[in-house]
Amino acid sequence: MADGSVQGMTHDRYAAVRTAFADNLESGRDVGASFCATVEGETVVDLWGGFADSARSRAWERDTIVNVYSTTKTMTALCALILADRGDLDFDAPVARYWPEFAANGKDGVKVSHLMSHAAGLSGWKTPITKADLYDWDKVTSLLAAQAPYWEPGTAPGYHALTQGYLVGEVVRRITGRSLGTFFREEVAAPLGADFHIGLPASEDHRVAELIPPPRGQAVGDGGQTELQANMSNNPGIDVGETRTRAWRGAEIPAAGGTGNARSIAEIHAILANGAGNFSVWAHRYYEFHRYPTQLAPRSGSMGYGVPAAVGAKAVHPDRPVVCIAGDGDFLMTGQELATAVQEELPVVVLVVNNAMYGTIRMHQERHYPGRVVGTDLRNPDFVAYARAFGAHGALVERSEDFPAALDEALGCGRPALIELRVDPQAITPRQTLDEIRAAAS
Repeated sequence: MADGSVQGMTHDRYAAVRTAFADNLESGRDVGASFCATVEGETVVDLWGGFADSARSRAWERDTIVNVYSTTKTMTALCALILADRGDLDFDAPVARYWPEFAANGKDGVKVSHLMSHAAGLSGWKTPITKADLYDWDKVTSLLAAQAPYWEPGTAPGYHALTQGYLVGEVVRRITGRSLGTFFREEVAAPLGADFHIGLPASEDHRVAELIPPPRGQAVGDGGQTELQANMSNNPGIDVGETRTRAWRGAEIPAAGGTGNARSIAEIHAILANGAGNFSVWAHRYYEFHRYPTQLAPRSGSMGYGVPAAVGAKAVHPDRPVVCIAGDGDFLMTGQELATAVQEELPVVVLVVNNAMYGTIRMHQERHYPGRVVGTDLRNPDFVAYARAFGAHGALVERSEDFPAALDEALGCGRPALIELRVDPQAITPRQTLDEIRAAAS
């Protein structure tokens, strides 16, 4: 609305959040803002209000977006996490494995994990650079690759305000052949329908709220600083006015240049709370969860969650199809809950991905301890016979082309069902085989 009043929704339990949000706007502590919170996947607060400019002439609307500075770092980190989840990136590996030029000036031992944790000793550029240089990806990344660290990498953290995005982003680019902004858009924002951008198209400029400079003395570069801190904050110095330019908005500045709103950030961050086991990677890679509540998964990485969660979900929602995806080791922990499903007449469908091993543990053994694989092979039972022993439907699938018919039969049989999917142990992730992991580790 044109008057800048608070809009949106708040569940009754969180009514005080709306009150506090409105108070911040009315008191002038905030000029305009958005706020969104989710609890276990459900949006419980989604508010916006105030104005999108210092003149208070433009209301903050539902689709208003704004430069979120260092929140962008979480999106960049997520891109790296996705690659690690697929087996394409090893955080314990030297950066030079993916970016050979980075080994210059004694950085051959700097690990990807050091980039992720602000511990690479590259908190700023030693060569003086300008604001315009931030828009020249090749220049700023080449300078970082060539320079020596300010301190011994891995021994201490130090805030990499701008450099972290370029460092992690270049690793992503070297692995995927795509810029960080492109990878983020294609792999994260677009599949989720999230209104967050690392490199904003000019067509969206009209929706961007203006950032208002902090009071004098409260900016990053104000106050007493060490020489290292001054380098980080003043080479180059960035003022808020720069964020209003087309050059800044359109550039891919992965540590500080992202544009979005609270809703898009909450939507994207929610995907970090997903399940455990390499078998789940396939579902997360190829199946899109479009709304709450369509997925149940542990946040702690615990195994054995799927079958009892599916049985409980079917008891609560008997009118909805419920499918559990479980690894073989995962299923063996709680598969006896099929008996509960049969007893309570809850027709869940359980897909058991059988590769005859604890896949996630095996992947890390092969990667980090080549030649020392131990305790991860499984001598599995006949899962189909196991299901039938409880009175459930059981079926075996060994070819992809046979799966659709088997799933249709399981969904339509009217009783609990299990489909055993016998898969090649080499298919450890959608992107990497066991042999490829072994070759990279040797």
